[in-house]
Amino acid sequence: MGGVSLVDTLLTLFIWILPIWIIAKSDKTQGGEKVAWILAVIFVSWFAWVFYFLLAPLKSER
Repeated sequence: MGGVSLVDTLLTLFIWILPIWIIAKSDKTQGGEKVAWILAVIFVSWFAWVFYFLLAPLKSER
């Protein structure tokens, strides 16, 4: 026994997708900046999500 269960797989997938979903639904950024943050989470690190909450938006709106 000792294999990975379906529940473990779904939980891992949910945890991996959660930051992407939160950024996609957020009103803090929009357009290209939002896409850049999502790509950072996908390709750089899941922890880019933490930087999103600390740094976004990168440009002030004027």
